Amino acid sequence: MSALEYFYGIVPTHDSENDQRRENILTEYPVPHFSVSSEGFSIENQSHGTNVDRVTFLLNEFSVERTQGASPKPYFKMKLSNNLGTYSAKMWDNNGAIERYTPLLEEYSVFEVTGRVEEYKGFKSITINDLNPSNNDIDPFSLIACTQQSLEDFTVELYHYLNELEEPFRRIALAAMKRFWREFSIRPAAMGHHHAYLGGLLKHTVGLMRIARYILKHEIDHYKAVIKLINQVEKVYKQELWKDLHSEAPGNNSRNLVWKDSIDHLYTMFYGMAKHRDEQVNYSMLMCAIFYHDVGKLLEYHHAGKGTDEFSLLYPTADTSILQGRKPSGIKMDDLGVLIGHIPYGVMLVAKIIETKNCKMALEDIHRLQHAILCHHGKLEWGANIAPKTVEGYLIHIVDYLDSRYERTEVIK
Repeated sequence: MSALEYFYGIVPTHDSENDQRRENILTEYPVPHFSVSSEGFSIENQSHGTNVDRVTFLLNEFSVERTQGASPKPYFKMKLSNNLGTYSAKMWDNNGAIERYTPLLEEYSVFEVTGRVEEYKGFKSITINDLNPSNNDIDPFSLIACTQQSLEDFTVELYHYLNELEEPFRRIALAAMKRFWREFSIRPAAMGHHHAYLGGLLKHTVGLMRIARYILKHEIDHYKAVIKLINQVEKVYKQELWKDLHSEAPGNNSRNLVWKDSIDHLYTMFYGMAKHRDEQVNYSMLMCAIFYHDVGKLLEYHHAGKGTDEFSLLYPTADTSILQGRKPSGIKMDDLGVLIGHIPYGVMLVAKIIETKNCKMALEDIHRLQHAILCHHGKLEWGANIAPKTVEGYLIHIVDYLDSRYERTEVIK
């Protein structure tokens, strides 16, 4: 992979290792094989009223809901997926549909769906008329959306970033990469909004490291680098607003404005970081924290093809029989993982690796590393366990925020 540029051409990526080194890395960290065919149903290519005729989907989750109003009507609310995306769907309780279909939805994972595409205020969904368990021998894992970009390139780039870190952060990060590689390489980074597909966690983690490396290694002053990135966001947001102004229904598609409400927040984070301008940034600590910031999603999410080794590391004496025989599904919250969340899990995992690998480090450094993981969402109301209180804490949030939003601008996943 050549030194391409990321984030609107500002952020460089890593030049690939030589062929032999690259081969050695990929032998140690083999990439999974996804269903990357571009053929099949994608709701983005469908218009309002288009029929959906016996299309095969994986059921992610379902619930029974009721409409609002004086005479609420029950309906199924569902999430369906195939290798091209994840789709919202509903099914009305016509002729006792809820009673008739509930046992099937509880037992089976793959269905043939008949219905039609609906569009409301730019949001597309499927209204289901009928669904039946698929009789075909289909691997549910093949019906989950996945990245179309090179996992091999991401893997080599990730290894390069971690291998150049100073100890003990190099050892702490590479130990987890080696222990959890299969799961880390396939897991999504979210259920929606950004990187919500197989391989998303790997891609997202590399994206954060690219931006952090640019800020601290490619620019002389990291404050000036952050301002440069915010200036680029402002420029793109103005272009988004101008394009929306000249659309057929200006203001109706504000959900599609990637950088809406971002500018003030980024400047707020910048001023928070500026309070620590006398502190030296620990680059290796920051990059290690980036690797662990979403690694808790190995436990927080469930989908077909998921393993369970990460549970055994944290809970070696636990009876894990509840994990056996779980129903395959698309990307959803794990029944256990939702009770703790990926941020606390990330802190637990890094503490466990430090302990099991007998890593000697200062107590202060452990706390600053874990603090960066705990605060990476930036605000308590956004799910952070604590607000940033260190320069690394502000930086990890800024790069996470930028990469999460930027991913929505990319044509290729």
